[in-house]
Amino acid sequence: MSSTIKHRPTLTDIAERVGVTKMTVSRYLRDSNSVAPATRKKIAAVIDDIGYVPSRAPDILSNRSSKAIGILIPSLSNQVFASLIQGVESITKPAGYQTLMTHYGYSPEEEEKKIISLLSYHVDGLILTESIHTKRALKMLASANIPVVETIDLPERPIDMAVGLDHRAAAYELISRMIQNGRRHIVYFAARLDRRTQLRCEGYRQAMTENGLAVHVLSTQEHSSFTQGRLLMTQALVQYPELDGVFCTNDDLAIGAMMLCQEVGVEIPMQVAIAGCNALDIGKAISPTLASIETPREAMGRAAATLLLARLSGEVIKDPIQDVGYSIFAGKSLG
Repeated sequence: MSSTIKHRPTLTDIAERVGVTKMTVSRYLRDSNSVAPATRKKIAAVIDDIGYVPSRAPDILSNRSSKAIGILIPSLSNQVFASLIQGVESITKPAGYQTLMTHYGYSPEEEEKKIISLLSYHVDGLILTESIHTKRALKMLASANIPVVETIDLPERPIDMAVGLDHRAAAYELISRMIQNGRRHIVYFAARLDRRTQLRCEGYRQAMTENGLAVHVLSTQEHSSFTQGRLLMTQALVQYPELDGVFCTNDDLAIGAMMLCQEVGVEIPMQVAIAGCNALDIGKAISPTLASIETPREAMGRAAATLLLARLSGEVIKDPIQDVGYSIFAGKSLG
């Protein structure tokens, strides 16, 4: 048999090579045991030889389940979202669902375009990682009539279902600990200014204000990175010479800030306490270990996928809004 075909292999190609009808091949694909053993063996050999991939378009066009879940994430380089996806797929894969992933670069307008794209593939449900959407995106999601789960934070008015944590409360608790440890001049490092960054900033401001302390925020519109953390720390040391604490919106910025301090001889935590968010593995591997907010990303992904599949199976969802909570990893960088 020759596997050279100038087009995508079809049922007709298989049928002609085996010497049976298309109906026989179709029946084999639905249930191989419905075909005689000898024919079954020939069909399997041809499929393997020509690299045939069954098309799911007929099922989709006939309004049957596509068995696909769409996931939108703002960044491909952020480990936080990789963990979330692992959690999602630990539930969807055993259930026979494929995941279609796309990213939108923290842009609501780009998210809108990606929602259009995923809906055009007739996905059975969507998992979003943002709680702020364009009006058009919201209208399309309402018209699509499919289950939607917003993750990472807890929107005040969710589209459908939500799984996340209270970022404002988490930041408030961490800053309160820094203040209890004697820190009085704490600066908040922000990046991209997405909703979660804003919520953490609100928690920081509340804790500082309640204790009669000055609020200082340094921010960048660039992607979070070690480099940006170094740049913000350089600026903070010049702008706030009395600085004795830094809270970063994520661990990338915090690690960069720690690197800069170690390079210029600023002792952590004796002179400056530093904390981040998400408790990434690298923060637990460096010295001193990085204090951070533990965000259960995989658990969020599992919970989001479980809600989605439950809705698709027709179950009544008693708890459509789920707070997975957080904890504080008291690394040695906190002092």
